[in-house]
Amino acid sequence: MFSKFQNHIISRFPFLEDKKLFLAVSGGLDSMVLLHLLQQLPFEIAVLHCNFQLRGLESFGDQSFIQNYCDQNNIPVYTTQFDTEAFAKDYKLSTQVAARELRYSWFYELLENEKFDYILTAHHADDNLETFIINLTRGTGLDGLTGIPEQNDKIIRPLLPFSRDEILKYAEENKIEWREDSSNASNKYLRNKIRHDLVPMLKEINPNFLSAFQKTQSYLQESQEMVEDASIMIYQQVAKEVGEDIHFDLNQLQKLPNYKSYLYQWLNEFGFLAWNDIYDLVDGQSGKQVFSAEFRLLKNRNALILSPISEEDEKDEYHINKEDQDVNFPLKLRLCNVDHITLDSNKAIFVDAEKIQFPLVLRKWNEGDIFHPFGMNGKSKKVSKLFKDEKLSLIEKEKTWILCSDNQIVWVVGIRQDERFKIENTTNNILKIELQ
Repeated sequence: MFSKFQNHIISRFPFLEDKKLFLAVSGGLDSMVLLHLLQQLPFEIAVLHCNFQLRGLESFGDQSFIQNYCDQNNIPVYTTQFDTEAFAKDYKLSTQVAARELRYSWFYELLENEKFDYILTAHHADDNLETFIINLTRGTGLDGLTGIPEQNDKIIRPLLPFSRDEILKYAEENKIEWREDSSNASNKYLRNKIRHDLVPMLKEINPNFLSAFQKTQSYLQESQEMVEDASIMIYQQVAKEVGEDIHFDLNQLQKLPNYKSYLYQWLNEFGFLAWNDIYDLVDGQSGKQVFSAEFRLLKNRNALILSPISEEDEKDEYHINKEDQDVNFPLKLRLCNVDHITLDSNKAIFVDAEKIQFPLVLRKWNEGDIFHPFGMNGKSKKVSKLFKDEKLSLIEKEKTWILCSDNQIVWVVGIRQDERFKIENTTNNILKIELQ
């Protein structure tokens, strides 16, 4: 396997020569084999390990195992710990999605801070098959059927051509130690159900199923390339780039029998999610808009105009007047008077309306911001310290908004209310402010 791996690196990733590489290592079979293989090649490597604290002492055992291995082999290692379940609950994510968000946010932060070039992960052919089946069961287009990409930005997956059986055989031949993740034996997660029940059945039907699947996926990738080529040709007929903006001619667009597919192909990379709203823009009124995190799509007469949200568009602050019940930009907020409070989510706060001075100001946080966290009996705290305690990534910090009344922080939105505006026994008018 080593010779095959070495040839694969040379042929597919020649640009890795003289680069500094991070390896994402869980301690399991796949990542320990990848680490062993790369130790034999002339690369400058360091190990990254995330402790998601999902399996009690077992999680800390994995961390110790990797730390000891790296110490014994003189490999630099970076470790971190996440309260994954709390993060998943706060942001209403599945545990697996939360772990992925935390992991990759930390990976990219280290890439920048430590001046490394790429991150290598140990995804292999069986992972690719399982991902294909998961996407197929949920409904997907070609993008979801072409599999895990061997390179995605700074993430590289050099084990994709190798099966789990090949990896296991290599580990046994080279007496490589690894840690078994007890959660992999459970069918709690969809991926495990597919791995334990469905894939063995498919391989029983056809012992060469994995090889046949890889051929099929290769054909699908070729089809996807044809779609992309066609998309580029039609784009040149329909779109006109004007500075940073892109203008789509609706008269030309609507002549296409499947223009929605082209719009998806062109706009997907800009982070849009509300596809039905985008398709409705084609026949919608002039002036209607759809937003992604960094771009807006505007219907302007016979054109759709795609433009980045500039600093002028994303102002330093937004005012909320007393009569405003619904705020739609830059966040969706609802303000209403209520008779009682329900403390079941950090997505809403209840304040004494008589303590609030309008207009309220919604702004991004500043480095020196100080507030009085609810529940701390009036003690003050820096917002930056709150972010550190909450283990927010750089990206999450940049997306956090502050709601203020007369220059006093009312709410670090979605995270913590300020004590000074809380409901008391003497409160006569309760204002609920909810993040939608």
